[in-house]
Amino acid sequence: MSATTAVEMPEIGATGLTSKEVVQRIESGQSNAVKTSTSRSVQDIVRANVFTLFNGIIFAAMVLVLITGSWRDAVFGFVIIINTGIGIVTELRAKRTLDKLSILVASEFLVHRDGRDVEVPHNEIVLDDLLWIRAGEQVPADGQIIQTWGLELDESMLTGESRTVRHKVGEQVYSGATAVSGMALVKVNAVGSHSYAATLTAQAKVYKKTVSDLNKGINTILKFMTFLVVPLCILLILSQIHTVGGWGTALSTGEWRQAVVSAVAGVVGMIPEGLVLLTSLNFAVAAMRLARHNTLVQELESVETLARVDALNLDKTGTITDGGIAFNRLVMLDSASSAAEQAATQALYDCCNEEQPNGTGQAVLAGLKAQGYGAGAVESRVPFSSARKWSAVRKSGETWYMGAPEVIISALEGDYSSVLQQVNEYANDGNRVLLVARSTAPLSPRSGLRDAVEGANVSDGPQLDVQAEPVALVLCSEKIREDAERTLAWFREQGVRCRVISGDNPVTVGAIARRVKLTGDHEPVAMDARELPEDVNELARVLENVDVLGRVLPDQKKAIVKALHTQNHVVAMTGDGVNDALAIKEADLGIAMGNAAPATKAVAQVVLVDSKFSHLPDVVARGRQVMANMERVASLFLVKTVYSALISLGVVLTQIPYPYLPRHITYIGALTIGMPAFILALAPNTRRYIPGFLKRVVTFALPGGIATALSVLLAAWVLPPVMGWNVTGDAADLSALRATSAIILFAMGVFVLARVARPLNGWRGVLVAVFAAAGVIGAFVPFVANFFALILPTGATMVATLIALAGSALIFALCLWLAPFVRGLTGKLSRRH
Repeated sequence: MSATTAVEMPEIGATGLTSKEVVQRIESGQSNAVKTSTSRSVQDIVRANVFTLFNGIIFAAMVLVLITGSWRDAVFGFVIIINTGIGIVTELRAKRTLDKLSILVASEFLVHRDGRDVEVPHNEIVLDDLLWIRAGEQVPADGQIIQTWGLELDESMLTGESRTVRHKVGEQVYSGATAVSGMALVKVNAVGSHSYAATLTAQAKVYKKTVSDLNKGINTILKFMTFLVVPLCILLILSQIHTVGGWGTALSTGEWRQAVVSAVAGVVGMIPEGLVLLTSLNFAVAAMRLARHNTLVQELESVETLARVDALNLDKTGTITDGGIAFNRLVMLDSASSAAEQAATQALYDCCNEEQPNGTGQAVLAGLKAQGYGAGAVESRVPFSSARKWSAVRKSGETWYMGAPEVIISALEGDYSSVLQQVNEYANDGNRVLLVARSTAPLSPRSGLRDAVEGANVSDGPQLDVQAEPVALVLCSEKIREDAERTLAWFREQGVRCRVISGDNPVTVGAIARRVKLTGDHEPVAMDARELPEDVNELARVLENVDVLGRVLPDQKKAIVKALHTQNHVVAMTGDGVNDALAIKEADLGIAMGNAAPATKAVAQVVLVDSKFSHLPDVVARGRQVMANMERVASLFLVKTVYSALISLGVVLTQIPYPYLPRHITYIGALTIGMPAFILALAPNTRRYIPGFLKRVVTFALPGGIATALSVLLAAWVLPPVMGWNVTGDAADLSALRATSAIILFAMGVFVLARVARPLNGWRGVLVAVFAAAGVIGAFVPFVANFFALILPTGATMVATLIALAGSALIFALCLWLAPFVRGLTGKLSRRH
């Protein structure tokens, strides 16, 4: 509710809106309230994660097994619950972040209503309100200036330019800007969703799911397997019914249950369910590790995108620089004594030491205080004014001026072109340059304070003495982050092309890029964004030869990202201002600083909480670790998919009982694939991302999968006649065959794990040995053996099993030996066609 404020404000003639008019505007929706919602509701998120192709296949298989009453063979279904839970929690976190999106800082604002000033919340500002904008406040709604008392706005969050802007009566101010000094009375002409800030927010809040190359590859495998699973499942059931004597016998004896369980063993084996789960878990673990380094990952899939980034667009302010100003040094124009230099330095301190110094003044004071300077005796003062561009103090019979060099020199008599040349040289090197001048004439009698506060005509205010002499130049610059040069060097070494994109002057930005060695020993190429072509393809060609862009508008930042996409670059964009939000949203990976505008942080996939640019190498390295390791373990999972499909096909074609149970594949998969894969996925790996993830995974998996399938099928075809087993009529003989097949399957799983884990020196060799031993030991534990139907062979069966294992090892070695020749032959054939 509105409340009367005790703050004394200047008297104005207008009464402002009445309470009745305010109520009418609120009721008609003309208030500053903005609805916040993402494009995906909770129901949509739950539905998208529950009803997936993977979940559908596994759930259907689990239901079929449960119908048969063999619940032990349905334990694979727990993967659905775990994987779905991870997905839902992750997206709900993203939704919560997006729902909180707001550019404007929530606080109380002063409005003039019913002839008095009252403070109201941000949401209760209405159209046509008379709004006071005071120093330190963020503009909450768009409006037109009615009266001004030296208002200066920092519009960097909107335009990207770090300089302040002084506004006049009649000019428009936009929500999202911040008042640096002075104040103004503004008539609100756009509120809520119609304001400038809200318009940018609405564009930024469109939900965009991060594209994961890894997930795309896995989904491709799943979709391909779907075409095989449905017909193979039907054919497997029919073949298993046939092995027990047909439908009549199966239904009368209950053998149909075993037929269904056998069919599901083939189906479940073909689906790399653990790979989907492990991908989600690995993303989550990577996000938690990054969180320990003050890096917040808001979308887990973006961890993988980090590995693929080859173009990094950097916003200057907040990324390379920290947004602050630093005093560098005072340069005397003529050879002067140390006493003269000390006098000029003290005068500079006193000029800046006014009641409310601006950012540059504060930086000078901080720098000189560090050198031991303090406040001196001042007889009179003219405070700094943006309109006048200078300030002055009278002390010890001298008047000292400090301000913009071109303004002061233009008011002086005499030729000071050489001084201006020096100013330009320092400015071209990235410095902000001020001039200190001295005069013996007294300050003009008019008070500069009245001029600054009451907005009087500057020509009526204090005047510079035309006989004043330039004494020294003051060099300031934006504070460059200590870690910037080191971080940029790391990206160069890793083959990532970095560009600086800023709203500031291209000469200034280029000088900063040169100081941090953006392009190493080469001179960075700078360009004014106003000269950029509008055509995206032409823009892409221009960008290939440009390192620094200045005077860039928010829409141009977005266009630059699009242009890089046309050249198949994976683009990351850093930023902290509202002007960066749309480009960050367009990029493959958006990275926001912790001190960024709320809108920018909400649309970014990664937030550097402590705003340290030096965290980026850790972020990229973690992404590369995930991608390289997941490629390794995906090969492990896909071997199971290959041999399950081939074994199922062999079973259908030869009409034999399925050689193992679903619980066998659960036990073997956990020890030779699932648990080892999780450990391997977390191992250090800094390999750069190489395109072609799916092709490499399939190429690796085929030899191992074919060898395993051949080993199991040969055992299933050869052992029964050799051993005299009646696998279609005797349950004990069928159990013996399945036990032997499970042992072969386990041994082949260990072979494949050893190949994936290479090199086997050190902990990797221990890993393979431990899980191989765990599989053998488990067979001797009664509970484990009973639950997973593990039977240790004895007598003649033991001999047959050992012979089968020797044959399997030979087949595995033969397939690995032939694989390169087959790849070479297929490569030649494909090139010919």
